[in-house]
Amino acid sequence: MKWGVIRFPGSLDDRDALYAISEVMGQDATMLWHKDESLEGAECLFLPGGFSYGDYLRTGAIARFSPIMKSVARFAADGGLVIGTCNGSQILCEAHLLPGALTRNRSLSFICERVHVRVENANTAFTRAAHQGQVLRLPIKHGEGCYVAPDDELRQMEERGQVILRYVDAEGRETDDANPNGSMRAIAGVANERFNVFGLMPHPEHAVEKMLGGDDARVFFQSIVESAR
Repeated sequence: MKWGVIRFPGSLDDRDALYAISEVMGQDATMLWHKDESLEGAECLFLPGGFSYGDYLRTGAIARFSPIMKSVARFAADGGLVIGTCNGSQILCEAHLLPGALTRNRSLSFICERVHVRVENANTAFTRAAHQGQVLRLPIKHGEGCYVAPDDELRQMEERGQVILRYVDAEGRETDDANPNGSMRAIAGVANERFNVFGLMPHPEHAVEKMLGGDDARVFFQSIVESAR
C-alpha cells in the first residue's frame, strides 16, 4: 500500500510517521512537501503532528491554505483515506474536512503524557482491526487539544458514530480525571460523515513498538491496510 506523509514547515513527527509506516509496518511510504500538488499515487495520506507555520494565528489555520491541501480535499472528496494526528487533526478541522475545532487545553498548559482511549466505533477503515470498547494506551503532546463543537452537531455525530475515540481511564471508564484537555464528551478522535477522514490528538506513530513504550497504535495502521485490500 502506498502512503504519503505530508510535511509542513514546523512539522515535528513527519519522520516518526514515515518510520512507523515504512520500517515498522512494512508499507511503501513517501514524504510529500506542503508546496506539492501531486500526491504521487498515495492511497492513504498522513498529516503528522508538530507546529505547522509556528502555530501562528491559530493551530492549523495557515497550513490549511498550503497548495497540497487542495489535492488533499479532492482526494478526500473522491473517497481517499486521510488520517491526521495532533497538528494534522487541527489542520483537517481548519480545512473543514473534519467537524469541530481544537482549542486550548483547559489547563492552559502543554500536556505530554500517555493516556487511555476507548474505541467507540470499530466499524471504520481506521479501526476495523480493533474491537468495540477496546482500550488503547497512547501518547499525547499538545497545548491545544480540547475538542469542541456545537451541541446539536455533537449529538448528530454521536448518532452517526463519528466519535471514534474517547478518553477513559485504564479500566475503560469515562471520568473527568481521564480527560486530559477538557474535550467535550471526552472526545479524542473523530471521523467525517463518510468515514474516510479521521483525526485524533494522540500520536499513533509513537506507539508501534513495545520497546518504546507500547504498540497499541498498530491497530490503526493494520486497519487501514486491511481496508485498502
